Amino acid sequence: MFNRLFTISMILLTIVTPFKILACNKIAMVNINNIFQQYPKRIEIAKKLENEFEHEANELQLMEHEIQNKIQYLQHYGSNMKINERNELENSLIKQRENFSNKAQEFEQNNRRRQAEERDKILVIIQNTVKNIAAKYKYDIVLDASTIVYSNKVKDITNEVLQLIR
Repeated sequence: MFNRLFTISMILLTIVTPFKILACNKIAMVNINNIFQQYPKRIEIAKKLENEFEHEANELQLMEHEIQNKIQYLQHYGSNMKINERNELENSLIKQRENFSNKAQEFEQNNRRRQAEERDKILVIIQNTVKNIAAKYKYDIVLDASTIVYSNKVKDITNEVLQLIR
């Protein structure tokens, strides 16, 4: 029942949406990706994030180096070591690897989360600028250029948005 209702609503939406777009008088397009790439503070924000995570990244590199040294030591001297010493070193190595893996995973999650937060802030600025231009020039619809396959008489407002966010 739900699937049938969902399918019918999707078909109606697909049929009705193009007619709504055709009924609009003024349509514009904007290249959000281009604006995002040219956003003046993007490099500054990237450096800020790099500095924010620099200490943790260095700590992870140091941990990785220590693990590599222990592995090399074990490979080189392991056959000459007493069984107890070798087992202690192997157990220590296993614990260090687990600790490293957990910290690396946490680092990646935090890094991705912060990058997403900063990206979203930039996108909000871009979106608000697009809305202001659309209101100023009374555009009925503004589409992202990446969603347009072909356009004949559509105003591209990308440069205007870029000028306002600089």
